[in-house]
Amino acid sequence: MTNHRDDQDEPEALTIQEEAGAEEGDEAVPLSAAPAETAQGSDAAQEVVPELLPVLPIRHGVAFPHTVMPLTISREKSKRILDLALAGSRLIAVVAQQRPETEDPGLHDLYRVGTACRTLKLFRLDDGSETVIVHGIARVGLAALTEQTDYLEARVHAHRDSEQTSTELEALIHNVRHAAHQIIQISPNVPDDAAVVLDSIKAPGALADFVAANLSLGLVHKQELLETFDVLARLRKVHLAISQQLEVLELSRKLQSEVRSKMEKSQRDYFLREQLKAIQSELGQADARTEALKKLEEKIAAAGMPEEAEAEARRELERLESIPQASPEYSVAQDYLEWLTSLPWSVGTEDQADINRAADILDEDHFGLAKVKRRVLEFLAVRQLKPDTRGPILCFAGPPGVGKTSLGQSIARALGRRFIRMSLGGVRDEADIRGHRRTYIGSMPGRIIQEVRKARSNNPLFMLDEVDKIGQDFRGDPAAALLEVLDPAQNFSFRDHYLDVSFDLSRVLFIATANYMDPIPPALRDRMEVIELPGYTLQEKLEIARRHLVPRQLGENGLKPEQVEFEDAALERLVSGYTREAGVRNLAREIGAVCRARAAAIVARKRRSARVTVRSLARDLGPVRYEPQSAAKTAIPGVVTGLAFTPTGGEILFVEATQMPGRAQLHLTGQLGNVMRESSQAAFSIVRSRARQLGIDPAAIGHSDYHIHVPAGAVPKDGPSAGVAMLAALVSLLTDHVVDPGTGMTGEITLRGRVLPVGGVKEKVLAAHRAGLTRVILPERNLRDLEDIPRDIREQIRFIAVRTIDQVLKAALDGWRSQGRS
Repeated sequence: MTNHRDDQDEPEALTIQEEAGAEEGDEAVPLSAAPAETAQGSDAAQEVVPELLPVLPIRHGVAFPHTVMPLTISREKSKRILDLALAGSRLIAVVAQQRPETEDPGLHDLYRVGTACRTLKLFRLDDGSETVIVHGIARVGLAALTEQTDYLEARVHAHRDSEQTSTELEALIHNVRHAAHQIIQISPNVPDDAAVVLDSIKAPGALADFVAANLSLGLVHKQELLETFDVLARLRKVHLAISQQLEVLELSRKLQSEVRSKMEKSQRDYFLREQLKAIQSELGQADARTEALKKLEEKIAAAGMPEEAEAEARRELERLESIPQASPEYSVAQDYLEWLTSLPWSVGTEDQADINRAADILDEDHFGLAKVKRRVLEFLAVRQLKPDTRGPILCFAGPPGVGKTSLGQSIARALGRRFIRMSLGGVRDEADIRGHRRTYIGSMPGRIIQEVRKARSNNPLFMLDEVDKIGQDFRGDPAAALLEVLDPAQNFSFRDHYLDVSFDLSRVLFIATANYMDPIPPALRDRMEVIELPGYTLQEKLEIARRHLVPRQLGENGLKPEQVEFEDAALERLVSGYTREAGVRNLAREIGAVCRARAAAIVARKRRSARVTVRSLARDLGPVRYEPQSAAKTAIPGVVTGLAFTPTGGEILFVEATQMPGRAQLHLTGQLGNVMRESSQAAFSIVRSRARQLGIDPAAIGHSDYHIHVPAGAVPKDGPSAGVAMLAALVSLLTDHVVDPGTGMTGEITLRGRVLPVGGVKEKVLAAHRAGLTRVILPERNLRDLEDIPRDIREQIRFIAVRTIDQVLKAALDGWRSQGRS
């Protein structure tokens, strides 16, 4: 139970302090509350209220019957009202204003229910204000104003509480009185006689008014209690309000108790720590915390940080000195400083300036890849001429096992830089790149900063492996976080979320690797210079096996070169019969399996050496796994040899077409993708729309269904490059002209009869060469891609460049002649 007073923070129970002055800053005079019957006697409570009363507006309070309260008066009109009341019956109507800021209130500015009060005593203060003590007599309602000149006078109707008794009323009286006693016990500032005053009130209405006057309620809520004429309803509202205040006080006391206990523990810990310091000082032992802070300060001075990072480190060190060592924040701040001081802010390696040495290292580590090596040497030459250049980010794209990662290691060795590798496969959280903010529990920097710290150099060669395997989900897009890392115009001020200071990545040489470029977002792809690494030819694989794979596998399996010797025919059988890939990774595994088998034989039989032959391969590795695809020996109408590009290199595939009675419907099988299905639909539409030009009876097409099948149905196939093969298969079937079995073809077709260029030409030509094809039909715009094919293979195959489907059919179908123009 509290009164309201604007200038005090702590509520004081069972005191009435109302503010009624006109000027801001007026203060109420505290006075211990008492029921009116106690102060003036029971006869005063039954005093007759006249019909006309002067009206005293008050700003921030409500006067209740049966209570005594002081009012501070500073408005001149209010002073005249007091003078009038003291000269007459000493009775006034005290009414609350609806808006406290109103200086000269009228009837519409006042609440219509107030309290008839008798003025007991008037005090005139030195500042010109007056304090009057009044006690409430009865509730009055304002009917109308009769005078509004020098003072307010209103016609009023008095209301007296009815004397009623009931079980519920008695229960409410008991509960209200009990709750008030509890508040008196909890509140430290309540006078000792408050409980006596409370127990002296017998009337239910007087008890409700007394408690309501002393509750910590707002003006509107108190006015609501004043306007509740029914005693039972008034007691219900008072009981609800005092119960709520009791809950607040109990919770406040509980919180204060908890805070006090924590403060006492903290003070005790501080006292014990100070005692421990004194004991350690007497024993001559150094303070471990002081020593740790001193070491951190020395690390900051020796780290060579930029100005921004050093300022942040010293600010964090100052904060660390004020944090108790037992606090969790201490370890967080200490870890942050350890990260800052351990980064290679100004530590780097010096690049090797000899480009000839770099060329020798690349040739030593990798066979072939002439175009790739030339581009790498150009890149290194520019870095040598202008070390501070912000050149492009290289991206090696190619099938698995062609040497992308090992090529990065060779470049690092050629430059004399440290090599670090970060696999991006399956990374889905942006925080893996940029780190977590220190507000998270267990936060740490991103992988970029972590790997740079491991390298202990600010200019390592950083390989971002499998950049096309980055995932994306609700945690963010890691590829978007890489945009700043791989942008030479931005990465000089890379900001990790954990460090929250800029770190210069412009000296780091980033090289990315990918199997496919399509999954990489365009913005990220634009920041990289893509260098294609195509698959190896049969001769290149044999040479790589002789120079690199066999010696490496012999060493890894504890064998010496004179103990195991591979015949060239055995290596050729390994390449063609036991592996089918664009790179050499599986080839290395198979050579390793042969070496382990030979090692076991040498140890078991005490043999000094072993020779690997074609015959022994079947014993060591089992039967041949892959039969090399070869061209069909016989020519059949409706069968065409196409060329395809797969992740493991080039392949040939046979496109078969047949017809049956039906309604010109097209059926497709062979696990074809959407693009390949659309190519077959385009080929069928061309055949139907140009039937007469192609020498086909249009009526015959409408009475048959057509089925196109691409064998190896368990292998998914997709892409537009089989369009010319499907068109040739349908025309061959309908015209009964065979396609030369030694001819392979590739190209995308359009409904206008044009042949568009395709990708993977080198791999497709190598597959055609392996299959024994002698002719290859390809789009004219792909002729420039033949430069990447070894000369010996180009000399063994005849290439036919085409621009239209008429040229395709003329070159593919034996004896076919067009009946019109394409």
